[in-house]
Amino acid sequence: MRTGQERQQITLEAVALHAHVSRQTISNALNAPHRLAPDTLARAKRSIDTLGYRPNQAARSLRTLSSQLIGFRIEPDRDGINGAVLDRFLHALCRAAKFEDYHLLLFTASDDASEIDGYDELLRGRAVDAFVLSSTHQGDERTRWLTERSLPFVTFGRPWGETDPQHAWVDVDGAAGTEAAVEHLIRRGHRRIAFIGWPPGSGVGDDRHTGWRRAVLANGLPQQGLAVRGEDGVESGRALAAKLLDLVQPPSGLVCASDSLALGALRAVADRGLVAGRDTAVVGFDDTPVAMAVAPGLTSIRQPVEDAASAIVRLLAERLSGVRVPPAGELIVPTLIERGSS
Repeated sequence: MRTGQERQQITLEAVALHAHVSRQTISNALNAPHRLAPDTLARAKRSIDTLGYRPNQAARSLRTLSSQLIGFRIEPDRDGINGAVLDRFLHALCRAAKFEDYHLLLFTASDDASEIDGYDELLRGRAVDAFVLSSTHQGDERTRWLTERSLPFVTFGRPWGETDPQHAWVDVDGAAGTEAAVEHLIRRGHRRIAFIGWPPGSGVGDDRHTGWRRAVLANGLPQQGLAVRGEDGVESGRALAAKLLDLVQPPSGLVCASDSLALGALRAVADRGLVAGRDTAVVGFDDTPVAMAVAPGLTSIRQPVEDAASAIVRLLAERLSGVRVPPAGELIVPTLIERGSS
């Protein structure tokens, strides 16, 4: 393995000579790989890896007026449960950005308007090259503001309510997740499967409700009166689950839009002397740390935020390369993690 001093001595010309290609080809392999044929790109990357070449980021930044920084807003703390998903995403985003020779510049904002003010301040100071946004929603002013100024950004979340989105996005397929949860409970013998979700109007919440409804309809199961919706949170989940469990014909399975709601549902099950996983099955969403910690272990849908972060940085790198790239969207399918609650 080469030492740091040896690595610094490797020049772009040396890598080009090793690969038997031009200096510009090596530059393209590092900064605009889409311009190269696959075999040429592979040969260039082999020489880059073999020699341990790393570009001089300071010189590169001066030459391109690039900060090599991506702005990302840290959201206010929530209930300590669902915020864990964004924590995982933040770590994954840092790793993915570093792989592309970028780093994150984090800032705080209490709402969308404050976040836009943060964009303006960072851009005036040339502090960042681009942005990653999370928690997209209907009528999102942040994406409109950035799009109107032709600024590079990618969102972790769909452009909810937009028929012709003008920006790139990556999202987790929530409907596929709750659909998989229903199918899982059907295989376990359940026929009355309820849904506990968020109020209508939440893009993410509506998407997860859609998956439940699609699955119960496809399997000829009842849905009338088996979907209840309210604010996210443990106590809300407890109250919503209580309504379902007190029905004349209560459901034997509960699919929840979040782990917070599912934790509340587990408490409602226990309140009635029932045993989760034996008498009533409960499935959460997000596979937060509480899913592993709570007894008997909460079955939950795990969001592949690591894959999402890699896709986001890849899309962002394409846009920062200077090449005009049309808007693109990617949906990533989550995974059901089975535990004792189902």
